[in-house]
Amino acid sequence: MMKNIVKMLAVSALLSPAIYAGANTAACAGCHGANFEKSALGKSKIVKDLTKDEIVKALKGYKDGSYGGAMKGIMKGQVAKLSDADIEEIATKVGKK
Repeated sequence: MMKNIVKMLAVSALLSPAIYAGANTAACAGCHGANFEKSALGKSKIVKDLTKDEIVKALKGYKDGSYGGAMKGIMKGQVAKLSDADIEEIATKVGKK
């Protein structure tokens, strides 16, 4: 039983970076909604209403610690593994045209 739990945790740890590959925004849906229509924990801006440039600025700022209010600590961890290309891709996919 313990062996299975350890294996499961190891696989989960290996797969967690894959959440972000290809600008998969599934990891974001829990707080922001499937269509980015929610204010995360009642504190964030509604992401679907932001432009691509605003999203890029926010995500890069969360990553380097220069952006954010109440959600700064949570978001820094969420975007830490995103490359600039990932951020651009997410912003293009989600941002207001």
